Amino acid sequence: MQQADFLQARPDEPVVLHLPLGEVLPLVCDSPHSGTAYPADFGHAVPMSLLRRGEDTHVATLWDRWPQFGATLIEATFPRTYIDPNRNESDLDPAQIEGEWPVALSPSIKTQQGLGLIWQRISKDGVATPLYERKRTVAELEQRIARYWRPYHAVLAQAIDASVARFGAVWHLNLHSMPNDVYQRLGRTDAPPLADFVLGDRDGTTCAPEFIRLIGETLAGFGYSVAYNEPYKGVELIGRIGQPQLNRHSLQIEIRRPVYMNEDTREPNAGFVPLQQHFRQLMAVVADYVRQEAGKLR
Repeated sequence: MQQADFLQARPDEPVVLHLPLGEVLPLVCDSPHSGTAYPADFGHAVPMSLLRRGEDTHVATLWDRWPQFGATLIEATFPRTYIDPNRNESDLDPAQIEGEWPVALSPSIKTQQGLGLIWQRISKDGVATPLYERKRTVAELEQRIARYWRPYHAVLAQAIDASVARFGAVWHLNLHSMPNDVYQRLGRTDAPPLADFVLGDRDGTTCAPEFIRLIGETLAGFGYSVAYNEPYKGVELIGRIGQPQLNRHSLQIEIRRPVYMNEDTREPNAGFVPLQQHFRQLMAVVADYVRQEAGKLR
């Protein structure tokens, strides 16, 4: 595995891989939703200012020091509203497709919400707006899967498998941000205040409990509020990777966006730099934990 510093993503480069600098740990982190290179063939029918509300803007930048702590960091450069890497390849509604899909589809609750593999709507202040004025053709959707979704999954799977092959284990962090109006979007009128961080392990099934608690307690020690699996538990990626009985630990980290940016302008706010500094301390804590746990397997 060669060392590499951070690369400048190009619009035609769907995924960027940042390898560890120096020490290599069985720690893989990925940011599937922070991409901002919008493909020319998107064909969306909403203003860019609204479309960008689907981005986990700046998430990869906030966590960009991971390679210095022995971790592999993977980031998508394309937007999730174009195609979502955190969905199953079959998570499509036949009604959104012009033509007959060649294999059976399995639309999930996310597709029913318009947020499946290919998003159908975007929301602001509880109002959902359709993304498209027409259905996408089979060829258009197959091209998105082949050029963006599959390469992302291939790079992530290779990093996970390489860690397991070398160390007998892997610890995976799936990195996201969440809109401040998430409960409004979900139609939840009796919900608690949205926490600064939501950690998801699909109700205790995708990682060792001490791993998620370590991260939660460290964040709480910095003064942030932390919730577990409420309202986000994790979707496709941690569900696929997380098998703690096989020493494959995976969890999702969601940051409430106003903690670090203005949701309307997408610009960093006064909390951005302090959050970056706290993340560097958190990375050191996580790296120490992974180093110790990996050492027990030798």
